[in-house]
Amino acid sequence: MTHETVKFVLDEDSIPTHWVNLMADLPADPPPPPPLHPGTKQPAGPDDLSPIFPMALILQEVSPEPEIEIPEQVRDIYRMWRPTPLYRAHRLEKALDTPAHIYYKYEGGSPPGSHKPNTAVAQAYENQQAGIKKLTTETGAGQWGSALAFACRLFGLECEVFMVGVSYDQKPYRRSMMAVWGATVHRSPSNETEAGRSQQSHPTGSLGIAISEAVEVAAQNQDTNYSLGSVLNHVLLHQTVIGQEALAQMEMAGEEPDVVIGCVGGGSNFGGLAFPFVRRALRTQAKTRFVAAEPAACPTLTKGIYAYDFGDTVGLTPLMPMYTLGHDFVPPPVHAGGLRYHGDSPLLCGLVKQGLVEARAYRQNETFEAAVRFARSEGIIPAPEPAHAIKAVIDEARAAKEAGEPTTILFGLCGHGHFDLSAYDAYLNNDLEDPEFSEADMQAALEHLPEAPALS
Repeated sequence: MTHETVKFVLDEDSIPTHWVNLMADLPADPPPPPPLHPGTKQPAGPDDLSPIFPMALILQEVSPEPEIEIPEQVRDIYRMWRPTPLYRAHRLEKALDTPAHIYYKYEGGSPPGSHKPNTAVAQAYENQQAGIKKLTTETGAGQWGSALAFACRLFGLECEVFMVGVSYDQKPYRRSMMAVWGATVHRSPSNETEAGRSQQSHPTGSLGIAISEAVEVAAQNQDTNYSLGSVLNHVLLHQTVIGQEALAQMEMAGEEPDVVIGCVGGGSNFGGLAFPFVRRALRTQAKTRFVAAEPAACPTLTKGIYAYDFGDTVGLTPLMPMYTLGHDFVPPPVHAGGLRYHGDSPLLCGLVKQGLVEARAYRQNETFEAAVRFARSEGIIPAPEPAHAIKAVIDEARAAKEAGEPTTILFGLCGHGHFDLSAYDAYLNNDLEDPEFSEADMQAALEHLPEAPALS
């Protein structure tokens, strides 16, 4: 009997030594639009970011270098879960009766159960090196908050987390996980901050509101910095260990992906897997396609407008060039709480604008249908966020079947769904809602975009 390889595993010596900085490979004409100071509307410089970020991360944020070395202390901690495995989804392929070859990079084996510690460890390290004693942050579904709590514990830092209200209620054991690692967790909007008190009319909360709260606390305390789990360049930079490993593992499998798929909320999971492949496509003109899957209830890339906007609800951050639904747009509650964000990574948005990345939006029930099909074939119960990517994978596999053409698909399974079983219960009992996206709410939010130069 011939056995087909299921998983492709690298040894610890294969953990990348450098992060991939896609900024160095972007077309110089036109140059990527810079973030702007919210007051002067001039390009934001290091001094504008230094009240809440250590200089080492600020320099990574603006670096023109194609690669940035990973500190040995960070790489040593990566060994706790990296390299992560690449799986061939033979059983899903059989269930779909497709000629497509489906591969997935699984990040759920890290201590917090997702891809998020790839950047949490790097950020905690640089803040500790800078003498910072405490980090504040926001979290949507709790994956990022868990990762930062874990990383802060490793480096002896305090951690204060503002967790989006609807997820705080839906996922109590994510809160427990953060508390085990010593973090303080607030339901956002909270009464702890002026920003939170100003948003009490939105009890379900949003990532934008939680960001405002965390930034406010960091800005008011000299020994405290803010840590962001997605969106910014340095965050996506840290995640590129995923794609670099996947490049080597696809080579082990003897295949090249025709399409790379990831879910998108702020962009860290998608960028981490896709950016090393995007760099190769930009350098070699490889024909790889890239698909970003987002929730139809918060369709930033598919229905937002490309403009300068705040990264938070209250307006404390620099203005970022991105697709946005409006910084005070509060998405309806969905179980993929990590994807409920009004904007997206400027780097990713630029790739969508240039047509290098295709964006698709999916409704909640169809993503859970895809997740259950995956779990019943492959065994792993996915988090609701990567369920969006799985839905896109199934669509691609069915298209390959209809066309009668073999297609190689690679997607990111960025975390497990062990803390999301209440959502699976709702789906299996036919009680899971499909929240509607409100065009009217988006248009109302877009009317409050800050004054800034127009983006072409």
